[in-house]
Amino acid sequence: MLTHLTIALDMMGGDYGPRSSIPAAISAVHKYPHLTLLLCGDEVSISNALRKHKADSHPRLIIKHCSEVVSNNCEPAQALRNKKDSSMRVALDLVKNKQAQACVSSGNTGALLLIAHFVLKMLPGIKRPALISAVPTEKKQPVYLLDLGANVHCDAQTLFQFGIMGSIVAGETCKGDRPKVCLLNIGSEDIKGNDTIKEAANMMKATPHINYTGFCEGSDMFSGKADVVVCEGFVGNVALKTCEGIAKLIMHKFTKALKKRFFYRLLAVLLSPIIKKLYRRVNPDQYNGASLVGLRGIVVKSHGNASNKAFLAAIEEAIREVEKQVPEKIEATFEQIALDEEHSPSSLKNY
Repeated sequence: MLTHLTIALDMMGGDYGPRSSIPAAISAVHKYPHLTLLLCGDEVSISNALRKHKADSHPRLIIKHCSEVVSNNCEPAQALRNKKDSSMRVALDLVKNKQAQACVSSGNTGALLLIAHFVLKMLPGIKRPALISAVPTEKKQPVYLLDLGANVHCDAQTLFQFGIMGSIVAGETCKGDRPKVCLLNIGSEDIKGNDTIKEAANMMKATPHINYTGFCEGSDMFSGKADVVVCEGFVGNVALKTCEGIAKLIMHKFTKALKKRFFYRLLAVLLSPIIKKLYRRVNPDQYNGASLVGLRGIVVKSHGNASNKAFLAAIEEAIREVEKQVPEKIEATFEQIALDEEHSPSSLKNY
């Protein structure tokens, strides 16, 4: 474990701004004695929120005043050109200048992707960054899904690189040395899918750097069959949002059914320990925090409507990636792949 860790927080992003990020920041520094947080945003708003929680004099909560905010409806290009003193831009600049080891933001996703790409740059050999996040499965361990929307369309090489990066993230956070990697497809048979998917599969089969186990269908995502599921950003974002919608629907129907009859309410009381345990397993707050991998720095994107606990989970994801040195390991792996290509037959050239 690192003896000292500094993370920059975009305090003004998301639907609630400091209302959710301040309680999460306070909880984080209490939980992690080696952690310092740089709070980027409007100094008055942040100071008032800290004072309200009696944390205005905490030595490891340091305010970095910013005069601008990237709103949820701001065009990414406009945010990049005209919001150079925004809380989002300042937080990313702190990572670039080595004053912080990671950035966490719940702000405008498109703006965060564009500004992070511009400020931090890509790691050598990587074409595109990807958003990756953990989602629950039938087993104890989650599955990592990428891309979640950073790249709407992807070629085979980009999907191949996503598989490499996803395997490293899964292996360094809570998985073993050889996470199982699958490509999301319309069927599990080798003949299924378009040419891009088939080409990416052949590339994954040919490399020793991932444990590729074949195609998986959408219904297999939560079975625990795979540790990493790779897909285009359009598909991944739709899949993730659909899952969130289904989870809300089930909870709504379940709660509504319990209110109908006295017997059901009594049954709910008797089963409350099991229900609470199940809810803890699938509670989306604990999975909040999609990482933007492939950059020369750690960037974690929190949900815009994240609660205090959810924003804390995003901070903790950043802490894990700093301590596991995820970008450094991604860079080292791609350097090894480049060396392998120099000495390999044509099957791996240009991958």
